[in-house]
Amino acid sequence: MRSQVGYMDFSDRILSWYAKHKRDLPWRKTRDPYSIWLSEIIMQQTRVAQGLPYYLRFKERFPTVEDLARAEEEEVLKTWQGLGYYSRARNLHATAIRVTEEFGGIFPNNYKDLLTLKGVGPYTAAAISSICYDLPTPVVDGNVYRVLSRYFGVDLPVNSGAGIRYFADLAENVFNKTHPGSYNQGLMEFGALQCVPKNPDCESCPLSESCEALGRNQVARFPVKLPKKEVRKRYFNYYMPVDPGFRTLLIKRTVGGIWQGLYEFPLMESEREVSDKQAGQRITDGFFPEIEHPRKILKSNPVPLIHKLSHQHLYLTFRIVYIEKDLTGGIPIAEMEAYPVPVPIANFMETVKNSYF
Repeated sequence: MRSQVGYMDFSDRILSWYAKHKRDLPWRKTRDPYSIWLSEIIMQQTRVAQGLPYYLRFKERFPTVEDLARAEEEEVLKTWQGLGYYSRARNLHATAIRVTEEFGGIFPNNYKDLLTLKGVGPYTAAAISSICYDLPTPVVDGNVYRVLSRYFGVDLPVNSGAGIRYFADLAENVFNKTHPGSYNQGLMEFGALQCVPKNPDCESCPLSESCEALGRNQVARFPVKLPKKEVRKRYFNYYMPVDPGFRTLLIKRTVGGIWQGLYEFPLMESEREVSDKQAGQRITDGFFPEIEHPRKILKSNPVPLIHKLSHQHLYLTFRIVYIEKDLTGGIPIAEMEAYPVPVPIANFMETVKNSYF
């Protein structure tokens, strides 16, 4: 066991490092709860380079929580398009409505009430309450798990019940109550820039002489995690109908699960990849009553496109179906990109517009 610095010294070193190395980010220049909440929701499981443009886009389109509450859900989903995890966007909108209608546009100023907001869990509530209201609420996210597990050499899996409880207590013990907001941001930033997942620069680390994982030469081993569940495979067969007036059809997903509230072309889900003959047979069998009298079917991608989500892989095949009658409820192909759609469908739309129309 290496001789570790005391809890107070640990937090002081994190604060000192943060003062020198923190990134210049817009949400670091404010204590406005709306801005902090928005940044935390967007940045969950998203790199800053990807999330920053979305944050700026949301702030420009919806400057206040009241503006976001007044927006239509489809506009919120369209603004969010590309970030994935669309339930967060729906929760974002629902919380904006509640904060506006029930709290007069003012976010709760305590951890307990923040937890009652849709989509706000312990991590987000701790971030808002510490950064905006100076409350002593430690955050625990992936970066914090990594830093604490390495420094203290904790073998408990961070995704186990015992591990979650242990790290919550540990985060509380090392917490700096004098500067709660800066410390929380500093610890997360330390994990994002210094104690990174792969090949961290331990030589320049201010905690290197007392880091347990480094002392054991096992930095890459931490944090310990239980194996992930087996990834589910799903096969999505999309049919883009095109009528004589160059209109197509988009259908809103109302079922729960992935992409709820987004639009897609008529879909046939199958247990495995289907042949062109099987795909065509579905149309003639009346599987899609809105797509009648196919004149020609073109397969857009020769092999399925793989779209990887956290617990499932989607194998997507797109087919363009030229039909002889006008579509009921059809939309001009030139306007289809205005609808909020999943990223692989947005990519397909761009391809077909450039290649076929």
